[in-house]
Amino acid sequence: MIREIVKIDEDLCNGCGLCVPNCHEGALQIIDQKARLISDLMCDGLGACLGHCPEGAITIEKREAQPYNETEVMKDMVMKGKNTVVAHLKHLNDHNETAFLQEGLIYLKSNQLNLDFNVDEVIDQIYDNKPEPASNCATGGCPGSKTVSFEPTQIHLVGGLQDQPSQLQQWPVQLHLINPTAPYFKNADLLIAADCTAFSMGNFHTKWLKGKRLVIACPKLDTGAERYINKIAMMIDESKVNTITVMMMEVPCCGGLLQLVKEALIMTNRKVPVKSIVISIKGEIMSEVWV
Repeated sequence: MIREIVKIDEDLCNGCGLCVPNCHEGALQIIDQKARLISDLMCDGLGACLGHCPEGAITIEKREAQPYNETEVMKDMVMKGKNTVVAHLKHLNDHNETAFLQEGLIYLKSNQLNLDFNVDEVIDQIYDNKPEPASNCATGGCPGSKTVSFEPTQIHLVGGLQDQPSQLQQWPVQLHLINPTAPYFKNADLLIAADCTAFSMGNFHTKWLKGKRLVIACPKLDTGAERYINKIAMMIDESKVNTITVMMMEVPCCGGLLQLVKEALIMTNRKVPVKSIVISIKGEIMSEVWV
């Protein structure tokens, strides 16, 4: 994808190394006496290192680069200790990169037992000892985004007629809010559904959701496509989902949902079967193919 990323002019760089500690993501190293960008995945393109280069050798350019991956950054960051983690997350907060900040906090909270520092103390320092903003629901502070796994409702009779039970087995379901490494995604069959599909299909739960884990998104109205791609990639590589079914409406903008999955697959080491299902606005199956 095309995005902003650091560019280093090697003719100007004198290898002083002042930029390295000021790249909180760890994307810069001194190699062969020159500053080098070692990973597209770890450069957020915000340019915190620019003002620390006395030679003006660092600029920001737009070019084809791998999507920035906050989870990969955090895996390396926690090895450097609490102070480095705080500096990195403050950097994201100062630049209003709330989606990446939330993803970093999700990683910390999901791995608290493996860390040698307290995540709540990190959060206090990020927000200068103020309460974590209520809008950061994806971090787990919001009850509506608490990770929950449960059994689907059993069928029962109401007034002699069969009541159709929900087949949902986890919460949350919105792609912005889910933790892609949550236990219930491990080796699961994944259904990625456009927001409108469940409202169009009378048998969405009984035929399509049953036995699957669900995430929903709207490729037209949602923001943060890069973050969506990263999360889908994590579900493929780290949670090792078994299959992916992408369910979309017939409207042209909905096709972007399948494109997100295809871009995620380019990033992953594992390849999984992907089924594309297109639904008409009347709830009819227009196509159902493995892609």
